[in-house]
Amino acid sequence: MTTPGRHADGGNLYLSISTNGGRRWIFLYRWSGKQLEMGLGSARDISLARARELADTARAQLAEGISPLSLRRAEQAVPTFGEAADALVDDIAPGFRNAKHIEQWRMTLKEYAASLRDKSVADIATDDVLAVLKPLWATKQETASRLRGRIERVLDAAKAKGLRSGENPARWRGHLDALLPKRQKLQRGHHAAMPYADVPAFVKRLRALKGATALALEFLILTAARTGEVRGATWAEIDLEAKVWTVPAPRMKAGKVHRVPLTAAALDALTRAMALQPKSEGAAFIFPGGKPGKPLSAMALDMQMRRLKSEMTVHGFRSSFRDWAGEETAFPREIAEAALAHTVGDATERAYRRADALEKRRKLMEAWASFVGSGDGANVVPLRPQAQG
Repeated sequence: MTTPGRHADGGNLYLSISTNGGRRWIFLYRWSGKQLEMGLGSARDISLARARELADTARAQLAEGISPLSLRRAEQAVPTFGEAADALVDDIAPGFRNAKHIEQWRMTLKEYAASLRDKSVADIATDDVLAVLKPLWATKQETASRLRGRIERVLDAAKAKGLRSGENPARWRGHLDALLPKRQKLQRGHHAAMPYADVPAFVKRLRALKGATALALEFLILTAARTGEVRGATWAEIDLEAKVWTVPAPRMKAGKVHRVPLTAAALDALTRAMALQPKSEGAAFIFPGGKPGKPLSAMALDMQMRRLKSEMTVHGFRSSFRDWAGEETAFPREIAEAALAHTVGDATERAYRRADALEKRRKLMEAWASFVGSGDGANVVPLRPQAQG
């Protein structure tokens, strides 16, 4: 059985299957007019026979006028939200390479979520979450959005440990999105940027299209490059064996040579671009325009965005990448800035630029390509050197 939802076994016992394939046993019952859900454990660890035994015990408690959940909580030392938040940060800290990100988690969950910290993690409700988010939502929406995600993570972890039940009150889709104003479009200067969470679905739409313009836009997103760098890209700049695209200094904003690590997804885009090349001539440009020997026009990528009915800018995808790297990964800031070919300020960051940090950036770009490709789960095949011909 793989269909998401609750599947009854009888006697208040259900197998709950999440949309991502997670399977767990739950016991549903009504108490004081409310339907309650008590987790019985993962189906991976708890057999059907054992789940039925646990459900029998819970039904016996109900017959005696005892709420199984209340009894469990009385037997367990249910932590406060603050204790649960601190424990979660400690648990996930080894996954962060940058101590700055750990401190950001600690700070937001202590300062911005101060009103939640003394409440039992089992009792946090939607009104409690809204009381924290609403004061921030109007003035610091990005901060509020990140805080919401971290609160959701704390409550999910508590539920996984059997410390709370029911839906997560910090969930956005289908819940808080109906109670809070629509998020403003992410901005970086005058470049409207697509929220990074929407990029995978956008790339999925791009991959359903044909033509050099859609491919160029996909390649731009995968490499976090500027429009001019992609439009002017030539096959001579591509080293298939090293899997590197070397953009010469004259075409870079900072006037310095920039090496771009090419992921399997980027190489796949090049494979498809090669199939579009004119057969009668050795095209120099990877993404040729309508006129022979010329690249795509300066407006081609912008027009592609309009055809897809997006109000975001092409340049804004660099901001989408930067926000994703800072919020969702533990890669150091200077690595993300080097990937964007930014001229960075302090001595440490300049050292990264001098050393290029190519292989460290390659790991970052592979993670980005994996995230971007999650919209359709496409398996990409690296371009083989002999395929260039």
